[in-house]
Amino acid sequence: MLALLLLLGLAKGFAQEPKPVEGRSNYGAVMFVAPEPAIMIATYDKDNNPDVMMAAWGCQSDGDKVMIHLSDHQTTDNLRLKKAFTMSFATKATIAQSDYFGEVSAREVKDKVARVGFTQHKSPNVDAPIIDQYPVALECVVESFNDGVLIGRVVNTSAKSDVVDAEGNIDLGKMEAVAFDPINNTYRVIGDVVGHAWKSGDIYK
Repeated sequence: MLALLLLLGLAKGFAQEPKPVEGRSNYGAVMFVAPEPAIMIATYDKDNNPDVMMAAWGCQSDGDKVMIHLSDHQTTDNLRLKKAFTMSFATKATIAQSDYFGEVSAREVKDKVARVGFTQHKSPNVDAPIIDQYPVALECVVESFNDGVLIGRVVNTSAKSDVVDAEGNIDLGKMEAVAFDPINNTYRVIGDVVGHAWKSGDIYK
């Protein structure tokens, strides 16, 4: 018993309360990474029913790869079965439907995609659906899926013409993609251009 109390005391000592930073509001060990993407993952189940879920913990992990952290879902069952998915992004115009996809499991609601009035067609490159209402889609094959970490390789990216600029590039302003705010549980539209990568900092060279 004494040994257990000592161990508990040591553990408590290692988990000390953080010291506040003077002149700032302090929140302790609250996770805040922003902006977080509102990623929409679309897959087929064993009967080729389409499913879409929202995930926030994802990023680019290589020149042609994406990484997404996922807990257990119908989507994870589908990923293991089909070895493929498409990745899109919630937008201002699709926020209610996208949020619904994050709230409801296809294990309970098989027709969740049709229920919100969305349509889909099969990707020509991978065994997964492209959701017509999302303006951008990355078609991906599963490279690995271990310990809840999905690595997908992008084989094609397509975009609707109304979110492409005059130079042929995808325009986030036209797309009105949203980011997830984990502190306030809200979605915010990605907005104005405020600088240019590998150029704005040139004034300090």
